[in-house]
Amino acid sequence: MDATDVIIIDEISKPYLVWFEENWVHDDVLHHHGKGQLVYVESGFQYITIEEKKYLLPQNHAVWIPADAVHKTNSHSEKIKLMIMFADIKNTDSFYHEVNVFSVPPVLKEMIKYAEKWSKNTAENKDEALFLGALFNELPHFVAHSLTLHIRLPQDKRLTKAIDYLHDYYSKDIKIEDLSDIALLSLRTLERIFKKETGLTLSKYQQMLRIIKSLELLSSEHLTISETAYEVGYKSVQAYTRSFQSVMKFRPTDFVKNIK
Repeated sequence: MDATDVIIIDEISKPYLVWFEENWVHDDVLHHHGKGQLVYVESGFQYITIEEKKYLLPQNHAVWIPADAVHKTNSHSEKIKLMIMFADIKNTDSFYHEVNVFSVPPVLKEMIKYAEKWSKNTAENKDEALFLGALFNELPHFVAHSLTLHIRLPQDKRLTKAIDYLHDYYSKDIKIEDLSDIALLSLRTLERIFKKETGLTLSKYQQMLRIIKSLELLSSEHLTISETAYEVGYKSVQAYTRSFQSVMKFRPTDFVKNIK
């Protein structure tokens, strides 16, 4: 996903490059590429910040990052398998100019795994170019819908302490008054800045944090749906399921089936 001592992405003249890693290690530095890239999480989970928004990639999910989009990887699970594909895309479809996070359907998953044979191959290869050309041409059609798996990271420094507190204690019952005291801002000022910077109310932001964290926990496959619901702060499995479905448009059980 970034330049390394072995391969510098922007120095590769061929239209596509495949990169597979068993345990991906990244230096957490903002960067960009002239090529667009597809990041597929085969196992584990990965957080990625793209254009000041933080995204979660659970197992069996992928993200399309447009060319020149500024991004970096954040925390990830202890063991993670990533498949990265870089591509020069001439297609004018709007899909290729936007960030798209999506569940990877079986056909696309098999195509991605098949492409592993060309991992880190920097030489021109006709078969590779034909295969990956077809994959990327069909990519928008593989994505039935993009998922809301991101939260916007505020740039206003006055929110730093409040946001840090939210990210640390998202599972607790947090009131706007609590954040007002922490941020040393009036309620009215905090509410105005918070909505402007994040695009969400406090309750919606906390809901997104809880759902995103629950996806991480479910992806690790260490907790049941019920255990996950209580771990992220819901008082019942029913309340968690309703919240999950309102954000994701499908149920936690559907998600668990998909990652197995």
